[in-house]
Amino acid sequence: MVIVASDGHYWPGAASTAHRALVKFCGELRPCAVVVNGDAFDGAGISRHPPIGWEAQPSVVDQLGACQERLAEIENAAPPTAALAWTLGNHDARYETRLATVAPEFAKIHGTHLKDHFPAWPTAWSVFINDDVVVKHRLKGGMHAPQNNTLWSGRTTITGHLHSAKVMPISDYNGTRWGVDTGCIAEPYSGPFRDYTEDAPLNWRSGFGVLTFYRSRLLWPELVTVFDRESVEFRGQVIRV
Repeated sequence: MVIVASDGHYWPGAASTAHRALVKFCGELRPCAVVVNGDAFDGAGISRHPPIGWEAQPSVVDQLGACQERLAEIENAAPPTAALAWTLGNHDARYETRLATVAPEFAKIHGTHLKDHFPAWPTAWSVFINDDVVVKHRLKGGMHAPQNNTLWSGRTTITGHLHSAKVMPISDYNGTRWGVDTGCIAEPYSGPFRDYTEDAPLNWRSGFGVLTFYRSRLLWPELVTVFDRESVEFRGQVIRV
């Protein structure tokens, strides 16, 4: 079993419902691996986009601290033997992009890379679980991205980025593979999103993915999704977290 959780966009403050569930499930399901699939770090204050009005945003150091706290909770809940990985997202890239743009002289100094602050979490652009399943933060864009991802890659592709939480099967002469968007660990209408989405209705869902393998073959991918502020739903049950 592998747990894949994307788009934490961690800011200082209370943990989201999906994050609390993620910690709980890492302890109870005993996965052999946990993949944080991009955008754990938000980097709102160092975005290429201009600020909106006079919005208050947490500092880089405070966001780093929030990420360290939340990822440590996941690390401590998962089995000691579980492999950990962080597939980098576009928001994660803001950290090094900013430094490379304004202070290139500091390249390769410890601390100028995001991974320097998270030694327990090896980083990569992609994680290949086996020959049939790859985890990436994003590939194609648009509402049909999960379907297009698996069509273009030729294998089951697990992504985040769109925050949409859906499983889209593709069947052909090669069998069935899946395009999966694991949703977002962050709450859709929370601080990191409220201003730049202009408080518009969002086709986003908060949750994460559970991948179960039998004889190295992926079973139908499952999602844990937020039911309300205190509960998530999984396998037909509402579970308090």
